[in-house]
Amino acid sequence: MALVRSSSNASSGMGVADDCKDIFLELQRKKTHRYVIFKIDEKRKEVIVEKVGAATESYDEFMASLPEKDCRYAVYDFDFVTEENCQKSKIFFIAWSPAVSRIRAKMLYAASKERFRREMDGVHYEIQATDLTELELDVLRERAH
Repeated sequence: MALVRSSSNASSGMGVADDCKDIFLELQRKKTHRYVIFKIDEKRKEVIVEKVGAATESYDEFMASLPEKDCRYAVYDFDFVTEENCQKSKIFFIAWSPAVSRIRAKMLYAASKERFRREMDGVHYEIQATDLTELELDVLRERAH
């Protein structure tokens, strides 16, 4: 009997590749990444890591990494300074679903989102975005404060 190493979701049949959680934990605990972009591999029927942004990468670089016409999940480690001058960090889970993406992709990502989101234990906020204006830095800043 073969050992299946990805956890699966009964409703969407979508698994989660092992390295998704490992890389998320590196972002969360070790601060080695600024962001991680995940995509659904329809052939393998699982969520996989598409891109990892180095801790030094900017928010603009993250935004440029999101495809214009396809859905993705992402986590972003947002650093900011509070009014009390304390350095803080909040992790955002982003469900990116551009209005122009394929209907099948939107449905697949929507059906798998909750299950995948639960794998990312330690996320502070969630944003559902259909265009880049919904992801502007001010939106994150406002949510984090």
